[in-house]
Amino acid sequence: MNLLPSIGAVLAAYLIGSLSFAVIVSRLMGLSDPRSYGSKNPGATNVLRSGNKTAAILTLVLDALKGYVPVVAALLLAPRWGWSEETVAWVGLAAFVGHLWPVFFRFQGGKGVATAAGVLLAINPWLGLATLVSWLIIAAFFRYSSLASIVAALFAPFYQLLIWGGGPAALPIVVMSLLLVWRHEGNIRKLLAGTESRIGQKAAAPQPHAHAPHHAPHHAHHHGHRKGHK
Repeated sequence: MNLLPSIGAVLAAYLIGSLSFAVIVSRLMGLSDPRSYGSKNPGATNVLRSGNKTAAILTLVLDALKGYVPVVAALLLAPRWGWSEETVAWVGLAAFVGHLWPVFFRFQGGKGVATAAGVLLAINPWLGLATLVSWLIIAAFFRYSSLASIVAALFAPFYQLLIWGGGPAALPIVVMSLLLVWRHEGNIRKLLAGTESRIGQKAAAPQPHAHAPHHAPHHAHHHGHRKGHK
């Protein structure tokens, strides 16, 4: 009896998660598509690289809310439909998955950091807070959003298991954390290579191309100078 409403709740959460606010906010504010510059990731950190802080803050808040709202709605409806804590956690995971693979944006989504934070805050505010504090500490010390996100994602399941003894929400939280780390695979490579951009750093994608023309005249001049010298 409860299976159909449960499936409906998970599907609705996925559709809410599929709203790519980085793209929506950028379009409404007349900015470039965040998938066209910087890390090409439709998320708040990349929107910040456009230089528009308002757009980045709006993206961050809305991305967090699309993880938070479906879980809170599921918690409120749980007594009526007989949903367990686990069902509510899977609703949160569905919203997160929607952000990663949004049906409305050709399944090209972000990394899900803000949405995951919203989900955790709704499932367990203390767990969400502990994870956010972990993110802030790493971000403040190292100035890498990706590193802070990876560390916070790895810590979240441990907080859940060590402080709250696992519980029905543990498996969806573990799945969410693993997906989040996996989505940062490219960032992990850049961090190891020392090429990862820091928080607030503006997108500098066109620069490598800009240097190329300078070398050609320089070589030509050098070559010509040697000819003349002969």
